[in-house]
Amino acid sequence: MTAERPAPATPVAEARPAPAPREAFACFIPVPTRWMDNDVYGHLNNVVYYSLFDTAVNRYLIEQGALDLHHGEVIGLVIETHCNFFASLAFPQAIEAGLRVAHRGRSSVRYEIGLFAAGEPLCAARGHFVHVYVDRGTRRPVARLPEPYLKALSALEMP
Repeated sequence: MTAERPAPATPVAEARPAPAPREAFACFIPVPTRWMDNDVYGHLNNVVYYSLFDTAVNRYLIEQGALDLHHGEVIGLVIETHCNFFASLAFPQAIEAGLRVAHRGRSSVRYEIGLFAAGEPLCAARGHFVHVYVDRGTRRPVARLPEPYLKALSALEMP
């Protein structure tokens, strides 16, 4: 006689992801495409979308005076990322990355990003990055985000 194994858990049904409108984002950053970003299928390769997410977030932080790439004591490490694709983008399209902060913790931030073809009302891709901000030397999470980060992030928080 063998013991019966429990049935596998049924996954929770999730709503089908949908493209977000421009109004869902607090600010927009232009992100250029490059010839090498297209793949053999004639559109941006999926890994390029993640690079554009990272570029948009870090460009925003640099422009706001929060991130100092070479001398800052605090740096952000990506611990989670996700992307849903809705429409193709390709070089040489002009792309605008919509940014918002969905959650801010003591040392972490969840950025949500929508990639829009210039002038389009809905995003072609939508995703998120979770950054944990750490001390550059120890790589340990900071006790509190520095004031320049807090100021920059507050402008991305949606009501």
